[in-house]
Amino acid sequence: MSGVQIQRQASPQSDVIGRFREVRDATERLCATLSAEDCVAQSMLYASPAKWHIAHVTWFFETFVLAPGMSGYRPYHHAYREMFNSYYNAVGEQHPRPQRGLLTRPSLEEVLDYRFHVDERMTQLLEHGVAEDLGQVIELGLHHEQQHQELLLMDIKHLFSCNPLRPVYQQAPPRHEAPASALRWFGYDAELAEIGAEEQGFAFDNERPRHTEFVAAFELANRLVTNGEYRRFMEDDGYRRPELWLADGWDRVRSEAWRAPMYWERREGDWSVFTLNGMQPVADDDPVVHVSYFEADAYARWAGARLPTEAEWERAAARLAPSGNFMEDGILSPRCGRGPGEDVAQQMFGDAWEWTGSPYTPYPGYRPASGALGEYNGKFMCNQIVLRGGACVTPRDHIRATYRNFFQPELRWQFGGIRLARDAR
Repeated sequence: MSGVQIQRQASPQSDVIGRFREVRDATERLCATLSAEDCVAQSMLYASPAKWHIAHVTWFFETFVLAPGMSGYRPYHHAYREMFNSYYNAVGEQHPRPQRGLLTRPSLEEVLDYRFHVDERMTQLLEHGVAEDLGQVIELGLHHEQQHQELLLMDIKHLFSCNPLRPVYQQAPPRHEAPASALRWFGYDAELAEIGAEEQGFAFDNERPRHTEFVAAFELANRLVTNGEYRRFMEDDGYRRPELWLADGWDRVRSEAWRAPMYWERREGDWSVFTLNGMQPVADDDPVVHVSYFEADAYARWAGARLPTEAEWERAAARLAPSGNFMEDGILSPRCGRGPGEDVAQQMFGDAWEWTGSPYTPYPGYRPASGALGEYNGKFMCNQIVLRGGACVTPRDHIRATYRNFFQPELRWQFGGIRLARDAR
């Protein structure tokens, strides 16, 4: 990371220390090729500078673990409590989100020193063991950092796309070309389904409580919608036909002049797409990504189908292992894939977050945690849509069938894709 290397001291390799270092090191590897200038810029309201991500996930451990859990711990810098607080009102004031890119100080090197300081104290704390409740906060903090690893890649991609030089985050890995499977449908009978996470094991609070939902008979497409299929929607004037669009979506189409997925560019008579591997020709068999909920919904209507509900999606994914194209594979773009087999739905995990038709609302009996950590998910349960399955920039061990991601319906910079559903025939 800008030539700045973090030196770690050896310590006993308990499982929790190993897990802590694994997650923290992964963040640093993602930033290893970035310059100091790359790390400070903010390209839009919803994005944050890489330096802020690095500091914020460190702030999380300092604020929620070290401050209450280490006797005599003193904050590294009193101003960081506000500068790197994201949205925790119970902790205190926050630096305005649109102005994170103005934080040229502390320098990147100072932020890395802060990170090293907190990591040393965290290791000391973990070596002596922690109570169960604090251990749960540490596990939450590690999954929180994995969320920010994905956000960091999303934000770098958007930042680089704004640069006329079209910087390359990484060189494109070799492609193994394979055609997409023919579109097929899997049928599911009506069922009283158990939805949500079990009490055992880690899950975010919005995945609980586990509850029973009646899921009517439905059919689900065997794979994600491809770029080539989405092109046909575009060529059939999909972006010019108001009858295909929800009212708010049509307003976005007109006000923002949408004509293609985000990052697509018309070049020499054909479409190219900006990726973390630089500009690439649009590959027709790869899954389409960077479409909003409004675009996904319009495409589904054009295709004579709909988006799945999140209960339908979870029922189809519940017995599948979360295998697929994830961050650790190093591709960082969706790819045509066939696994795990032709007799089950493909690409349920990895490649692209799948828009559902479900609003992000609490499950029956949901209660947010008390205190600041209760603000993690619950207060966003309004005006957002659920996505499922993870993407090519999601850490592999971070995803599961019950995981509920959520974004506003107009947003496109996340790796949102499309899987079709329809009522049983």
